[in-house]
Amino acid sequence: MSAEPPESLDPAVMRFAAELRRLRREAGLSQARVAHACGCSASLVSSVERGVRIPQPDFAAALDRLFELDVHFVRLARRIAHPQTGSPEWYAHWLDEIEPNAVILRTWDPLLVPGLLQTEAYARAVFLGRFSMPETQVEEQVTARMARQQILSRDAPPDLYVLMDEWVLKRPIGGREVMYGQLLYLAAVARRRRVTLQLVPYDTACTDGLSSSFIIAEGKDAPTTASIDSAGEGEVSAKPEVVSLIIDRYDRLRTQAYSASESLERIEEAVQLWKPET
Repeated sequence: MSAEPPESLDPAVMRFAAELRRLRREAGLSQARVAHACGCSASLVSSVERGVRIPQPDFAAALDRLFELDVHFVRLARRIAHPQTGSPEWYAHWLDEIEPNAVILRTWDPLLVPGLLQTEAYARAVFLGRFSMPETQVEEQVTARMARQQILSRDAPPDLYVLMDEWVLKRPIGGREVMYGQLLYLAAVARRRRVTLQLVPYDTACTDGLSSSFIIAEGKDAPTTASIDSAGEGEVSAKPEVVSLIIDRYDRLRTQAYSASESLERIEEAVQLWKPET
């Protein structure tokens, strides 16, 4: 029986190690069997599981093939090679393990276009506007946000239900050209078969959700989980009482929203308002 891995200074390395150990044991495979399937030595598998060797991209890809995953281990290995110093640990867990495996995502944002639907220019303007963020981290965060959106381009993307405050269409993030490009993209995404986008009127009497944005993820073999953002510390939780509260807020907001077709019309009207002058 292999010894438990020592504590590591790098949580990304230990997350990879824990996932490999968990999936290997669940599959009833020995380290030698994993090594044979991945074309490496059993000592390498053991070292990675103990967190004393850094997994390389080809090994991560082989693990994804072995366990019939999408890019789970590849994504974890990428986070080790390119650590996102601006992302707190709770959010890294969401990005690595929860959101990529969701079959349904429900998102609400009262202030900005949701991260999953942001253009590169809009995302850059958002991060540049966070004055507490070092400029050296801005491009790193933009790249990570664009990579996150790849789940919507998969052969089997999750069903995405988006609620967004109507005022988001008028908030000048990045200026006229950035807003024009963002809203053009938003209108295109709203026409996708697996996306339902609804605007919540700015004058709605419902104040549920005004204090924070959130995302609800439903997976096939995982509990429904909510990611709640706030001005302070964010939270990822699968606690039934927390998830139930967030779902209730989402449902209340949705009862106040415009229909998907009317929301698209309003987005298209906003596109014309932001169209650069010639």
